[in-house]
Amino acid sequence: MTRKERYRFVIDYFQQHDPEPETELFYVDPYQLLVSVILSAQCTDKRVNMTTPAIFKKYPSVASLSKTTVDKLFPLIKSISYPNNKTRHLIGMAKKVMQKFDGKIPMTVDELVQLPGVGRKTANVITSVIDRQPNMAVDTHVFRVSKRIGLVPQTALTPFAVEKELIKNIPQELIHKAHHWLILHGRYTCLARNPKCRECGLQQTCNYFQQNNYLV
Repeated sequence: MTRKERYRFVIDYFQQHDPEPETELFYVDPYQLLVSVILSAQCTDKRVNMTTPAIFKKYPSVASLSKTTVDKLFPLIKSISYPNNKTRHLIGMAKKVMQKFDGKIPMTVDELVQLPGVGRKTANVITSVIDRQPNMAVDTHVFRVSKRIGLVPQTALTPFAVEKELIKNIPQELIHKAHHWLILHGRYTCLARNPKCRECGLQQTCNYFQQNNYLV
């Protein structure tokens, strides 16, 4: 199977089985999503969703968040991984948004990465989820799944290399969906340690399955 055929199979499969995928983070506006994504680094969405209601109740806007202190915010996120860093990042992000972007969450990758706590992956998430821009956030799930299936070559050694390969081969209008497809597939089926290959609908196109089917 050629790589082009593999992409077509994978896209057709997900369009049939999950036509409108969405992030599992709870949010109502760009501010809430940005806070949630910053908190989600090396932390589960489930834990983030348990934590953010108290944050948004006390700090309903980026303006209110920009005025708080580490001592006041830290207790609300202490159950999240790396709470010290993330507390500083959230306050710094809010201050930067107020000072440089007139209190509005910017909606380009170049602008977003200027904010504390925001790297390329987070910026890609925000722009693709909120604005449906054709940006591909590559987290550990996307990185693992895309290489296991064979969507990207094993020589793609960095998240950015994987991002470029996926964007090059996925139709532009579907990139914002494909981001969720790969994440959710990695989260619930193509697990890191014990992938559920017997339950996977991508068996016939997956390099990993073809190489290891005698084990599953």
